[in-house]
Amino acid sequence: QVQLVESGGGLVQAGGSLRLSCAASGSFLRISAMSWHRQAPGKQRELVAGITSRGETDYADSVLGRFTISRDNAENTVYLQMNSLEPEDTAVYFCYAEHGVPTIGSWGQGTQVTVSS
Repeated sequence: QVQLVESGGGLVQAGGSLRLSCAASGSFLRISAMSWHRQAPGKQRELVAGITSRGETDYADSVLGRFTISRDNAENTVYLQMNSLEPEDTAVYFCYAEHGVPTIGSWGQGTQVTVSS
């Protein structure tokens, strides 16, 4: 089992920055891909950014150039640096990790990000 714990959310003014962290713990085989997703009220959960174990990254068009995903494989931790935040970025942000053989996925509990205008 993998436990994912997110931190770093909060309230920030438009144009500000936040850095989210997600640490994996528990008993598991190697973690492969990790990603951040978000869900705003009344909307479906959407992929924000993903990163493979080799460091290859992918971003949603809406955050490209503003957000940066990174990871520390030794610490089983993934980060999301969010700059130039906009009110539209307001959502609960969830961490997701793929692990094990065969591969399964686990979700964190989510952290609230609120951007005021």
